[in-house]
Amino acid sequence: MEIKVLGPGCANCRKMEELVKLAVKELGMDAEVEKITDIGQIAMYGILSTPGLIVNGRIRHSGKPLPTLDKVKELIRGEA
Repeated sequence: MEIKVLGPGCANCRKMEELVKLAVKELGMDAEVEKITDIGQIAMYGILSTPGLIVNGRIRHSGKPLPTLDKVKELIRGEA
């Protein structure tokens, strides 16, 4: 499973990355979590509001409010 967290490095983007890593750990999944901070790359995914969450190439979340840990788990499991 490939997971990407998109955001320039703001507090919400860092929190999203923490939530995703914790969700992957708690789910016991083998997943690669990549943080993308380059605005050009973020735009290529069609994300207009950060933070963004891409799971296996699909946009699963964009913008605020940040999802809860349980919601992040749900978003990830939905692509497993």
